[in-house]
Amino acid sequence: MSYADTLFIQNCREILSNGVWDTDSEVRPVWEDGAPAHTIKKFGIINRYDLSKEFPILTLRRTAFKSAIGELLWIWQKKSSNIHDLSSHIWDSWADENGSIGKAYGYQLGIKHKYKEGEFDQVDRVLYDLKHNPLSRRIITSLYNHQDLHEMNLYPCAYSMTFNVSGNVLNGILNQRSQDMLTANNWNVTQYAVLLHMFAQVSGLEAGELVHVIADAHIYDRHVPIVKEIIEKVPYEAPTFLMNREVQDFYQFTKEHFRLEDYQYHTFTDKIPVAI
Repeated sequence: MSYADTLFIQNCREILSNGVWDTDSEVRPVWEDGAPAHTIKKFGIINRYDLSKEFPILTLRRTAFKSAIGELLWIWQKKSSNIHDLSSHIWDSWADENGSIGKAYGYQLGIKHKYKEGEFDQVDRVLYDLKHNPLSRRIITSLYNHQDLHEMNLYPCAYSMTFNVSGNVLNGILNQRSQDMLTANNWNVTQYAVLLHMFAQVSGLEAGELVHVIADAHIYDRHVPIVKEIIEKVPYEAPTFLMNREVQDFYQFTKEHFRLEDYQYHTFTDKIPVAI
């Protein structure tokens, strides 16, 4: 049984059994038909994934592995905030007529900042420190820049990473202010597990733990029946994660450098409504 499935089932059952509904309040998100999108939520869910043991991808339903990596590279490698640089259409609802989602996500990672060692953007600073200052307790990225929030079409959900090296092992903490459990939970876990593997490889390290901290873990009202159906399925074993070991430059990775071997998953054909 995939450990990612185990945690997902536990989290969803906890939310459904002990969560708090917001149906008595006005909410920002709406469904496509204009109806308010209410949620049931739990505060402060923390999950730990040991990447040295298995790759944390759901088998209860398919997670689009290559598409998730494509979005990750769009943000962390291309440092783009324009959907024309992204092959999937997951950001279309938040883009303006020019394809921009504003000063969000990749835009923030591409801004250069001054340090005593020179000028770096956030990604290049992480890469520099992992090689030159691996024992630093300051290897952190943040997308939540209050100065630019008014120019973001969507405030960052997964907004910060803290990287920490213990011996020869690279660990990371992903902080997330808000998590749509059905549509985005394993998508984000898959992405940041891959990111940790990438940074580890190009820094001569081994990938260790990914800790995922979710402030507001919620299930939307129209997702509840779907979630209840999914978590009753019997999970498969986790697949084997394979990455091209010859790539030593972070900016040379493409989504074709990654694959999953023996990825079994339950068929799921229902269209999932998305609140915006």
